[in-house]
Amino acid sequence: MSKTIYVTSPSLPSLDDFIQYLRKIWDNKWLTNNGEFHKQFEAELAEYLGVKYVSLFTNGMIALQVGLQALRITGEVITTPFTFVATTHAIHWNGCKPVFCDIEPETYTMDPDKVESLITPKTTALMPVHVYGNPCDNEKLQKIADTYGLKLFYDAAHVFGVRKDGVSVCNWGDLSMLSFHATKVFNTFEGGALVSNDETMKKRIDFLKNFGFANEITVVAPGSNGKMDEFRAAYGLLQLKIVDGEIAKRQKVAQHYREALKDVPGISMLYDIPGVKHNYAYFPIRINAKRYGMTRDELYDKLKANNIMSRRYFYPLCSDFPTYRGLPSATADNLPVATQVAQEILCLPMFASLTKEEQAAIVETIR
Repeated sequence: MSKTIYVTSPSLPSLDDFIQYLRKIWDNKWLTNNGEFHKQFEAELAEYLGVKYVSLFTNGMIALQVGLQALRITGEVITTPFTFVATTHAIHWNGCKPVFCDIEPETYTMDPDKVESLITPKTTALMPVHVYGNPCDNEKLQKIADTYGLKLFYDAAHVFGVRKDGVSVCNWGDLSMLSFHATKVFNTFEGGALVSNDETMKKRIDFLKNFGFANEITVVAPGSNGKMDEFRAAYGLLQLKIVDGEIAKRQKVAQHYREALKDVPGISMLYDIPGVKHNYAYFPIRINAKRYGMTRDELYDKLKANNIMSRRYFYPLCSDFPTYRGLPSATADNLPVATQVAQEILCLPMFASLTKEEQAAIVETIR
């Protein structure tokens, strides 16, 4: 390709429409602190997702940190090493110890059958991740959480709009965190949210994201500053109007990849899960080097040489980073599936505006 194909490209609403919203912000002179667009965005987002309460944040990382504070998590938190570093960092920043659990080979989500062996008297929570938009096995994880009296906090950064049997997966557990980073299916430049199921929890979250203020003179907790401003809230309102169409375009891209690559030896792909409404956030493939004829890294380099930017996502594992590799649970023996997947996974360019010509060049290079 003469021009670079990036691994992702953001979907943007009409600039003219956004300018109209900006004019209203200029007229109101209310830039942050629960303004008009912020309130409207929270309400419309909750309705779109089919959840009770949404608390908007300036980014997903702060939402994760505040969520752990709101749930009063301490001690050890069982999580997955096959995730973006924010998941593990949030646990660390809250003074807790991440305990790594292996993943399922079919979905790449935390393997519930390996959780119980990691539970100790210090365990207070489970933090699974819905990887690439594939929902975790909530039924098993919730049963474990209930049996041992643990909190269940989902990193749901990848599952905007995803439903299982008609119900938003963000309704699962005690809390779910959404990311609206520029690379996501739904973006607000930067941004995030916590989804909660009761009014009391929403109030606590909203206190914590605003320095702990309950009113003008009362601080009820050592909070942070995680508020979303009016600019991103307005942009989010416009994004809600186009997101379904963008997901439909992504679905067509995924279908074409699957059809074009299905007979390539050594290349395997994820397919839609029965009963799940997917959002096609990513298109990961796995490379069996012996059958394909080259390693994942060699294919990555070949694509890059042809101006095609793929991503080894997630590699390295969080458990391999210097901060965490000394933990007892961070060994390859404890994480055999995650270790293998991390060596073989490659996310191909996936976005709504990917052209047929661009996708043909990607496929031809792989073939």
